[in-house]
Amino acid sequence: MAEATPHIGRKISRIRELRGMKQEALAAALGISQQAVSKIEQSADVEEDALEKVAKVLGVTAEAIKRFSEDAIFTNINNTFNDTSYLINYQFNPVDKIIELYERLLQSEKEKNELLKNKA
Repeated sequence: MAEATPHIGRKISRIRELRGMKQEALAAALGISQQAVSKIEQSADVEEDALEKVAKVLGVTAEAIKRFSEDAIFTNINNTFNDTSYLINYQFNPVDKIIELYERLLQSEKEKNELLKNKA
């Protein structure tokens, strides 16, 4: 049975997990507590402003979070492997996206460390 209304918090949680990110890392990037991230992920609705901030950290748009569907991901993966035209038309390499996300997270952590050093 399909959900009548999308549960935005669950979608955020799933995208975060697919990105290989822990709640603590998302919390740190957002400047909030891990408990606050947990509360967001348990919420069916998330304020637009908060959703935009979370989306930016996750490297997606707020609209992508709203429209996120695990079924769609598996369908896209299956279509990619069943369609040999991807050899010609493949637009981006998912590994490159993961590396890009990791580098952004690493840079964010370096900036936080610098801020903490400067406060001490």
